[in-house]
Amino acid sequence: MTEAILLVGGKGTRLRPLTVHTPKPMVPAAGVPFLTHQLARARAAGVEHIVLATSYLAEVFEPYFGDGSELGLHLEYVTEVEPLGTGGAIRNVASRLHSAPEDPVLIFNGDILTGLDIRALVATHETSGADVSLHLTRVDDPRAYGLVPTDDTGRVQAFLEKPQTPEEIVTDQINAGAYVFRRSVIDTIPEGRPVSVERETFPELLASGAHLQGMVDSTYWLDLGTPQAFVRGSADLVLGRAPSPAVPGRRGDRLVLPTAEVAADAKLTGGTVVGAGARIGAGARIAGSTVLEGAVVEPGAVVTDSLIGAGAHIGARTVLSGAVVGDGARVGADNELRDGIRVWCGAELADGSVRFSSDQ
Repeated sequence: MTEAILLVGGKGTRLRPLTVHTPKPMVPAAGVPFLTHQLARARAAGVEHIVLATSYLAEVFEPYFGDGSELGLHLEYVTEVEPLGTGGAIRNVASRLHSAPEDPVLIFNGDILTGLDIRALVATHETSGADVSLHLTRVDDPRAYGLVPTDDTGRVQAFLEKPQTPEEIVTDQINAGAYVFRRSVIDTIPEGRPVSVERETFPELLASGAHLQGMVDSTYWLDLGTPQAFVRGSADLVLGRAPSPAVPGRRGDRLVLPTAEVAADAKLTGGTVVGAGARIGAGARIAGSTVLEGAVVEPGAVVTDSLIGAGAHIGARTVLSGAVVGDGARVGADNELRDGIRVWCGAELADGSVRFSSDQ
C-alpha cells in the first residue's frame, strides 16, 4: 500500500500557550496526542510506512512513537535544520521514500482532523492518471480560504487567493490539506530552500500543464489551528462525530482517563475529556472542554468550550467560557474568563481578580 509523509514541523503559533512546550501535533486531543489519530487512520487505510517531517521541538516525537511498531507502522523521522515550508519539507524527506517513480505517495498536513476516505483519494489518483491529487472540501464561508475550482471531471482549473469580494467566490471548494503525489513529482520540488506547496508548487505544476485532480470529500473536516478549533475537534472525537480508531475509550458525552478523579455530582458533557491524574471537584460543570493531565478544577467551577493545561488549577466557582489556561497556571476562585482569553503557562490570577472578556 501507499507510503505517506506527515508534515508536523509547524510552530503552532496560533495555538499558544498550548504549544509553548509541546509541538502542535503532540497536544492531546481525545486523550492522546493528536498525531496518534492521524497515524491510526492512515494505518487503517493500509499505509505501513510513514515519514514524519519534523522541525519545531522535533526531539519530542521519536521518544513517544518510537519506530511505530505499536501502531503497526514503520515510522521514520527527518528534522529540518531551518524551516522549509510545506513543499520544502516534502522534498527534504524524499530520500526516505521507497516508492518507484510512478507510485503514489500520500501527504498529510499535521493539523487537520478529517473523515477523509483515504483509500478513495488514492483510487481517484490512480484512475485519473493525475500527477497530484488533492482532497477538497466544501465550506459554508470560503472567504477565509484559497479556492480550488475544478471542471466537471474533477480536474483542477486554478488556485485562487482568498476572495475579497462576493464576485470572486467562484466555488466553495478549498484545499483540505491531504494529497497524493506521483513519486517523481516530489523530486521536481526545489531542494534546500523554503517552498510552499500551496502557493508555489501547485500553481507552477498547473501552469506547466501537469494534471492535478481534485476529489471532494466533505464528510468531516476541521483545521485545528486555533485553541477553540482544537477543543472542538477533541470533543467531536469523543462524541464520535469525527472518526478515529485511536480514541482510548467508548464514544459518548465524556472521556475520563484512568487515575482521574471526578466528584459524584460533577457534570461532564459535550465530549469533555479529563486527563490522567486530573481532579474535578463537587458540583463542577464542564461542557465540551479538555482538562489535561494533573489539572485541578475546584468545586462549583463552570467550564465551557475551554482547555485547561496540564497541572493547571482552576479555583472554586470560577467560570471559563472559550478560554485557554496554559500548563501549570493557577486561576483563583470566583474569576470569570470568556471569549478567547488565554492564560499563559505558569501565570497566577488571584481570587476574584478577573471578570472580563478578551481576545488577547
